[in-house]
Amino acid sequence: MAETRSGWRNTQPIQRESITVQHLYDSTRDRFRLTLLAGAEGLSNLITDKSLHRPGLALAGYVGLFTYHRIQVFGNTEIFYLKSLPMEERIKAFSTLASFAIPCIVITSGSQIDRELLDICNERKIPVFVSTFETTKAIFFLSDFLEDQFNPQAAVHGAFVDVYGVGLLFVGRSGIGKSEVALDLIERGHRLVADDVVMVTQKGENILMGAGTDLVRHFMEIRGLGLINVREMFGIRAIRFQKRVEVIVELEEWHADGDYTRTGLDESTGQILGVEVPHVRLPIITGKNITVISEVIALNYLLKHYGYDASREFAAKLEQVLAERGAKNNRVIPYFEHDFE
Repeated sequence: MAETRSGWRNTQPIQRESITVQHLYDSTRDRFRLTLLAGAEGLSNLITDKSLHRPGLALAGYVGLFTYHRIQVFGNTEIFYLKSLPMEERIKAFSTLASFAIPCIVITSGSQIDRELLDICNERKIPVFVSTFETTKAIFFLSDFLEDQFNPQAAVHGAFVDVYGVGLLFVGRSGIGKSEVALDLIERGHRLVADDVVMVTQKGENILMGAGTDLVRHFMEIRGLGLINVREMFGIRAIRFQKRVEVIVELEEWHADGDYTRTGLDESTGQILGVEVPHVRLPIITGKNITVISEVIALNYLLKHYGYDASREFAAKLEQVLAERGAKNNRVIPYFEHDFE
């Protein structure tokens, strides 16, 4: 089905409601240095909240505001509090905590807890992990992972390329040539992130990250040729697995009465998942080198990012010249001095 011009604007957000503790463990065990100590039977427990909880008050006996449905992080405060209690009270305090449906417990700084407490977790099917990272770093990594898992995503039909370090997301109707432009950019040394289906994820308030899907990865469909594997054909330097979406480049057929920007003073933005991104409408016409223009779009974005805006500088120069010269002389060289070359 042909995609309408506004197709990428109408993407519906996809948001996870839960992940399993097993998924957390499989995805982060090496990166976060996690070791499973107990509760293997509870790896199917569901995590439904991207926030973490420090259960200090719950261990002390106050459970009125205990957000038990979150991952419980045991830092030095929790560990040293437990160690300060006699074993009988320690077991009682921990049993109160474990009586709730906790998805899992993460102990930081490589600390250990008593075998009796681990036995309680085995009985209640609460997985217990230990990380060698200190508490602040472990919380940062876990929060970042959970935010990534629970933040809204959108599937955008397009081609996503890293051009001079700038993430250009090419959109437009089906068959307009997005993949061909991306392939030409790869041939010129730029890097493919995804083609056909780009999974865009919101990170933080105003950042969008794009990646491919597990199925397609770095395959491309070139009409008339078929599927090609960019990584195998062009090498590892021709691909990226993820990139920030920084400019939306919309390819469309040229219309003589189209309202296309001429000066660049009126900056256009588009929205994906509610995040505004610079948006360039690029009309296609015979003889127009879309690849080179795409490179210029990326370079122009970098210049603006570092404080230089050609459109505004030209406008300022124009105002200055008009103010100084009026309509008397509009030539750059007022007198050619007998130079006829």
